Amino acid sequence: MLKKKQCIAMLLAGGQGSRLGILTANMAKPAIPYGGKYRIIDFPLSNCTNSGIDVVGVLTQYQPLELNAYIGSGSPWDLDLAHGGVYVLPPYVKGKQGLWYSGTANAIYQNTAFIEQFNPDYVLILSGDHIYKMDYNAMLACHIERDADATIAVREVPWEEASRFGIMNTGTDNVVVEFEEKPKKPKNNKASMGVYIFTWNKLRKYLDEDAADAGSSNDFGKNIIPNMLRDKQRLFAYDFEGYWKDVGTIESLWEANMDLLNMPMPIDLYDKKWRIYGRNPGEAPHYMAPGAVAKSSLITEGCEVYGRVMHSVLFAGVTVMEGASVVDSVVMPGAVIERGAQVLRAIVAEGAVIGAGANVGEATGDIAVVGQNVKLPAGTLVRAGEQRED
Repeated sequence: MLKKKQCIAMLLAGGQGSRLGILTANMAKPAIPYGGKYRIIDFPLSNCTNSGIDVVGVLTQYQPLELNAYIGSGSPWDLDLAHGGVYVLPPYVKGKQGLWYSGTANAIYQNTAFIEQFNPDYVLILSGDHIYKMDYNAMLACHIERDADATIAVREVPWEEASRFGIMNTGTDNVVVEFEEKPKKPKNNKASMGVYIFTWNKLRKYLDEDAADAGSSNDFGKNIIPNMLRDKQRLFAYDFEGYWKDVGTIESLWEANMDLLNMPMPIDLYDKKWRIYGRNPGEAPHYMAPGAVAKSSLITEGCEVYGRVMHSVLFAGVTVMEGASVVDSVVMPGAVIERGAQVLRAIVAEGAVIGAGANVGEATGDIAVVGQNVKLPAGTLVRAGEQRED
């Protein structure tokens, strides 16, 4: 057994992210670039570091290669420790066969032996596809003070959106009295954020029972939490009021990047007291050519801008050639926008080349997407909502 830890984190990063279309064709959703310098997974990992949680198990499954390489030893997040750190935990062979994770609860259940190494009092369960800054240590202190069996982070959402979420109905002192999964007529607007703290010996019992139930979906929201409520365990909601974005769709990913162009930023990436860490490439300073225009944009190091960039986010190493225009768009690392090309309300993935005079996206309609390493021929037209992957 390794050195005992009061609390360890288990970060669920194995989802396919099918609603992100071609952006997740070759990589896991938490590895998707965000905000010019980051990947989505940088946020929960940085939250752990800033909260003093120094053991993080990252559970991977779908297209894990790029995510695994990005995490590496965990050094960018100060998680390369002798007695802790970050651990990548893919499904593995046990007995005569290997089993894919069949749900969020099953993913934790399959890694019970990993958790037991640290003999924790508490386990923090996180999703790898949300953008937010949160002090997990404050949530843990609340969990301990209430002698809770489970504490569930919640955030109030607009009433018209509440039916899209798992809703926690609460009583006195934020005691959870009922959980409703995407209710048609929600009783309140406290949405689960997919951030849980469990007292480990209690969670272990419910994971074992869930694994033995052949009819279970092996899911925290559908099975573990309802079963604990059924047995009248001590469940509490923990209110979170900061910025939180579930970037599960093309539209929400685009919106999350556009949010950064509003001042003050809804999520402060310049906060020195709560830094967001990441494995950023060492690039030369960005270059703005004579006659180039850039307004209301985030432009990362290594970019070369000869054309026009308006209200957009450019990642490291992007080139915008003379006469090219990028407006209301997200352009990911190493992409090239060739001479005279127009990119409007679009996401251009890593390494893509938008040929000379091509037009990607339109002023209205859904977000257009050009996939990773795609080379669009000169003069190509990609309409609103279209996803081009070859």
